[in-house]
Amino acid sequence: MTHGIITAALAGFGTGLSLIVAIGAQNALVLRQGARRHAVLAVVAICAVSDLLLIALGVAGVGAFVTAWPAALTAVGIAGGGFLICYGLLAARRALRPDPGAALVAGDARGAAPGSARRAVLACLAMTWLNPHVYLDTVLLIGSLAADRGDLRWAFGLGAGLASLTWFGALGYGARLLSGLLARPKAWRVLDGLVAATMVTMGGMLLARA
Repeated sequence: MTHGIITAALAGFGTGLSLIVAIGAQNALVLRQGARRHAVLAVVAICAVSDLLLIALGVAGVGAFVTAWPAALTAVGIAGGGFLICYGLLAARRALRPDPGAALVAGDARGAAPGSARRAVLACLAMTWLNPHVYLDTVLLIGSLAADRGDLRWAFGLGAGLASLTWFGALGYGARLLSGLLARPKAWRVLDGLVAATMVTMGGMLLARA
């Protein structure tokens, strides 16, 4: 039984990493805050705890309930697609018209504008709870995969949750190692360009399905 629990947890961990390690608005925000060493703990905690809650809902069976209600999926698709496209356009604007202070990194907490921690927290909450792909990956996909594990579904979900905690922690606190690279405005422009392309594409696909 113990072997089965460990196997299920490792499978959940691998699945969680495969879903979360991708260029996206949430990861870009964590990377940005980590590179600036500003509000890192708050941002990492919001992302990880939110994933844990959503994964728990999926494992508990909420994903199956939502899937059985097509109107809910359509509404989420339309709202989420619009959100992703809007964020993608904002990222594209930053790539084309970079903020002179965007390259501020590594340990310069004095460079953070008053209230920027609050803005970072609010932005992180928006990226997490208004992003439909977070629900699709955690509640629906991980929830359905966990259901296939039967009595070991919670071990699978725990593994997926640990993957989220590990990834966001590593990204947020490891970003300082990239401070030299991210000190260059061009690096942020490339990152924002990739985020813009990804978000607009994903948003368009969601709207098309809806």
